[in-house]
Amino acid sequence: MTTDTFILDGRDGTAVTAYRWLPEGSAVRGIIQLTHGMGEHALRYVALAEQLTGRGFAVYAQDHRGHGATAGGPEGYGVLGEDGWDRLVTDVGLLSDLARSAHPGVPLVLLGHSMGSFAVQQFLIADADPPDAVVLSGTAVLDLMEQGLDLSGPLDLSSFNAPFEQRTGYEWLSRDPAQVDAYVGDARCGFGLDLPGTRAMFAAARPLAELGTLKRIPGGLPVYVVVGDEDPVNGGLALVRPLTERYAAAGLHDVTLRIWPGARHEVFNETNRDEIVADLLTWLDRVVPERKDG
Repeated sequence: MTTDTFILDGRDGTAVTAYRWLPEGSAVRGIIQLTHGMGEHALRYVALAEQLTGRGFAVYAQDHRGHGATAGGPEGYGVLGEDGWDRLVTDVGLLSDLARSAHPGVPLVLLGHSMGSFAVQQFLIADADPPDAVVLSGTAVLDLMEQGLDLSGPLDLSSFNAPFEQRTGYEWLSRDPAQVDAYVGDARCGFGLDLPGTRAMFAAARPLAELGTLKRIPGGLPVYVVVGDEDPVNGGLALVRPLTERYAAAGLHDVTLRIWPGARHEVFNETNRDEIVADLLTWLDRVVPERKDG
């Protein structure tokens, strides 16, 4: 695949660092727009991008505000800035527009992980052109999660690791020690959002519990939800099943919930990641068929 880095201009003038991975020697059959999670960055998805470009997809991603190269250094990690959550969601749409302009007439799939999946959920109810399909990994419903959190101060995510071994404190991410060590050893990982950004993210998610709001989403939109049943973010699946149930109640008729036994939060970095990605690719083959010449 070919790789390049570019700057996406936010509407407020913020320079958002973005990445593009393109297949070599084949026509682009579809676009996958990766939307990463909290306390990480887009370059953690290079291995996934390689598998997707190998199947003819162009892959786009950005380092969110307060993350990766966009943050401008450690002092900016987790700082979304004024109206930062809303602007982060807007940035998702700006990158979608850019990718579609570069590949006219090609279907676009939004793939959001964890915090990125919350941004995608938010984007789906915005007044914007919807994607052609959606993948949500490591996801949950934030309105129910909020009920068990104290948002008077910074989020303490250490409790996520309570059920697991305590070697690094990040075993909740994956069963693969090498993947956990790579995360711990990456200076661009391991932080949370600032308090204003956290509160804004949860506040913006409250309307997602309303059926009338969810009915803004096109009923034919294919949605693939992929989680591990040992992911503490979904609370023993109690915070993910309501998501697919709400979508069904809102009239979405192509919603797939894929639960991987034993898998933790980062399903694409799990010990059985090849199996997990293969299942995703099978779903993508259905919703974004390969283009036939002539």
